[in-house]
Amino acid sequence: MLHRNGLGVAALEAQSRFDVGPALLTLLPMLQLLVYVLLQVPAGLLADRLGPRFTLVIGMVAMTLGSCLFALAPGIELAVAGRFLIGLGDALVFLNVIRLAALWFPRARYALVSGLTGVVGGAGQVASAAPLAWALTSVGWVAAFLATTGITVLMALLVLLVVRDRPSGAAGRSTVADPIPLWSALREAVRADGPRIGMAHHAAVMAPFTMMMVLWGYPFLVGGLGLPESTAALTLTGLAAGALWMAPVAGALIGRWPGIRVYFALVLGGSLSLGWLLLVVWPGGVPLPLGVTVLAVSALGQTMAPTISFDFARDGIPASRTGVASGLVNMTGFTTAVVCTVAAGAILQVVPDYQLAFIPMAVTTILSTAVLALFIRRRV
Repeated sequence: MLHRNGLGVAALEAQSRFDVGPALLTLLPMLQLLVYVLLQVPAGLLADRLGPRFTLVIGMVAMTLGSCLFALAPGIELAVAGRFLIGLGDALVFLNVIRLAALWFPRARYALVSGLTGVVGGAGQVASAAPLAWALTSVGWVAAFLATTGITVLMALLVLLVVRDRPSGAAGRSTVADPIPLWSALREAVRADGPRIGMAHHAAVMAPFTMMMVLWGYPFLVGGLGLPESTAALTLTGLAAGALWMAPVAGALIGRWPGIRVYFALVLGGSLSLGWLLLVVWPGGVPLPLGVTVLAVSALGQTMAPTISFDFARDGIPASRTGVASGLVNMTGFTTAVVCTVAAGAILQVVPDYQLAFIPMAVTTILSTAVLALFIRRRV
């Protein structure tokens, strides 16, 4: 999460450092997220076929190389190559982490462990806001991003030394899936109600704050709402950190009463749809309270999205083949984030108006929520 969102507070400095406009600047997170999206199904297959530990180390080595290259890049070309490697490594991480959860914990604990995983990931998201902004100001671009490289090396070593694919002596809980063809695995996932609900929910709830943290949140707070740069960084940090507590709470509740997932999903989707609609249609520009409120609800949605979406994804799928279903769920959310991030940059390149730039996100959130409600109604 630190790598994924690290460009958010660095967007304005990156624009100056690489001498690019908003549309070209969008290429950096867009390529990173595009690689992430395209590799979700292959990453799910690796999680199912090779096991989590080995795949996690591969992913973190790729992120280490990408982060180092991005830190030292003298121009936009090498910066793009660095973000490509970061996206490649990032694609292999989350699915394997929740794959570990499926192998180590009983089904009733899965949502709670997913929520706790989101909290730990949120620590990286928090670090990608005010702390990274402080580092960029205090020690400079190269040192700040080389520090994230060093952290990644440490994490890779910890995984190699500490993590095991499954508990010792866990008879019958195989790390590796029963091999079935790719298309069969995809059909199995898309025909099951749970993964389809998870896909719609992830697109509706995860994408809005992801777009803001990846690139446009900091510029929006500064250029759209008029906050000072230091206040904007602290605001993003506070919003990201303030929502973290809800993920394990939701996970514990879902583990005890699985039916509550539906209410969480619909309330979050509906709230975000209304919030983003108000954000783009409010006459005379976005008021500061409205803008911060919508970001706060979006932060809550992103925090709870893994807990709910990936718990739905396990419904109707054998535990040994959760990787592909989880990959599809992740793909829908990040595809939405990629499309809307690029669209916002293209609009801002022509018209410097954040309300117009955020119309694609408002539309996709509303449509995804409508599809979510339809899938839930059909299932009931």
